[in-house]
Amino acid sequence: MNMNTLYPIFVKPEKCPILLVGGGKVATEKLHFIFKNSPNALITLVAKNVSASIYEFAQPTFNLQIQEKAFEIADLDNKKMVIVATNDTALNTLIYKAAQEKKCLINVADAPELCDFYLGSIVTKGDLKIAISTNGKSPTLSKRLREFFEEVIPENMQDLILNLNAYRTNLKGNLEEKVSKLNELTARFLK
Repeated sequence: MNMNTLYPIFVKPEKCPILLVGGGKVATEKLHFIFKNSPNALITLVAKNVSASIYEFAQPTFNLQIQEKAFEIADLDNKKMVIVATNDTALNTLIYKAAQEKKCLINVADAPELCDFYLGSIVTKGDLKIAISTNGKSPTLSKRLREFFEEVIPENMQDLILNLNAYRTNLKGNLEEKVSKLNELTARFLK
């Protein structure tokens, strides 16, 4: 039996500077994806040719620095994550190797063998965020599941989250007792 061994984490991209290499359609999609989920992300985009759609997308509220130039190894300095969206296999491999040397996590679009992480589908309802992965095997299924959850999870989920947080904050006892009380309360949601 195959098993998805990925470990999901939620990153704070405002504390984890990202380098995005590429200036075309795929890079535009990555920018939309990141800023939709993390409007405070710190991104530097490097590409010899940057599409008009990227310049149109760039808003003063985004922490997006665009450098219309060829990639250089020094572009990796002070970056924690790298997303590569070019169709140049040799360049992608060069960036992957350089990122590995600089200890940067890297994702190269459509090249799972050159990825330390994948960008999955995400459902967001207020503070609730659900990440969906098919281990890179079926992005279409991830997208359909995202659409399903966006439809079935109520818009007022934030009210529930805030109420549970208030309840949790006022609980007395040690950690084990608090967890037990919260488990008892939230078990009712599934009945």
